[in-house]
Amino acid sequence: MVGLAGEWLTATANTNMFTYEIAPVFIIMEGLLIKKMHELIGWRENEADGIFSPGGTISNIYSVLAARYKFYPFVKTKGMAALPNIVLFTSEHSHYSFEKASAVLGIGTENVITVKCDERGKMIPSDLEEKIVKQKEMGHVPFYVNATAGTTVYGAFDPLAKIADICEKYGLWMHVDAAWGGGLLLSKKHQFKMNGIERADSVTWNPHKMMSVPLQCSAILFREKGLLQACNQFCAGYLFQPDKFYDVTYDTGDKTIQCGRHVDIFKLWLMWKAKGTCGFELQINKCLENADYVYKKLTCRENFELVFPGEPEHTNVCFWYIPPSLKGISRDKEWNDKLHKVPAKIKALMMEKGTVMVSYQPLKEKPNFFRIVLSNPASKKSDIDFLLDEIERLGHELEF
Repeated sequence: MVGLAGEWLTATANTNMFTYEIAPVFIIMEGLLIKKMHELIGWRENEADGIFSPGGTISNIYSVLAARYKFYPFVKTKGMAALPNIVLFTSEHSHYSFEKASAVLGIGTENVITVKCDERGKMIPSDLEEKIVKQKEMGHVPFYVNATAGTTVYGAFDPLAKIADICEKYGLWMHVDAAWGGGLLLSKKHQFKMNGIERADSVTWNPHKMMSVPLQCSAILFREKGLLQACNQFCAGYLFQPDKFYDVTYDTGDKTIQCGRHVDIFKLWLMWKAKGTCGFELQINKCLENADYVYKKLTCRENFELVFPGEPEHTNVCFWYIPPSLKGISRDKEWNDKLHKVPAKIKALMMEKGTVMVSYQPLKEKPNFFRIVLSNPASKKSDIDFLLDEIERLGHELEF
């Protein structure tokens, strides 16, 4: 309710956020929270820079844009034709926004090199290094690596420290897409999964995910102060006059690729004041406890099977329901084809009955599986029990 109150107030104020004179309090709030998020990442105080953006995809686009400008500042005036054939790297389980960024920025999706993952969905550092070397041998120019902290499907955390070593070795920009996993920085129990993030050049963090801030609330954070401004600044004379009577560094609108900018900061600021870091920590820990409960329940139920072995790292729990009609027969291609249809049939029945909804998807050669993502700390164990019982009840009589 606190976040919703913040959203209502900003809607009532109906102000923009490109200059200090238009939104002085909100501009200062944004700077304070960017500084706080930098501290949680592990960057020094004087490095704090960043901006709140319309979502994780735009934040990731900002990171590629700034990285390209860092290596090739003349791209701003001369365009992509003046650059060599640059390539970027991201894992095969990463978010699709890196392909989108490459399309939008003129880099091209064919220049997004996907890196293999292990069975838990984590990027394999040795494959990253091999592909960097191969691209260099082909005459291409690697410049950027994305590591994911909390992948979309498995909730996996890439080995950030090892990826940082490789980026340092080859002089590459390291971005961490922590849109989903960034909240774990607030948890003393789980923040170790983010070890190495302090070595990143940029980080995407979406408080509208694990911190439950009302949509939209996404931050793109940079370790190098001033880079975002240099990359995006165009000094529009009707907005960003350099001879104003106040410190014009507060006119943050010229850091962005937008003009008008929604006030996304107040609801986060208000929630942080109300809950405190400790309150967010308790909320996040509860969600991960619920995920652990789901995992343990699944290991004890006969007709359920986990997509990958071991406990989940985040709140994503992926599993199959195996109907009795598919038990005890050979698991060949025909069996996989039948299993592929199970989640869709069960979800359709769920929606017809109006009981629950849970997402499903395939992944590479794996047939459709259910994916529970627990981000609501109000969810109870009884809710989880009901969900699993409902899946079994609806799927028990399925015939193939």
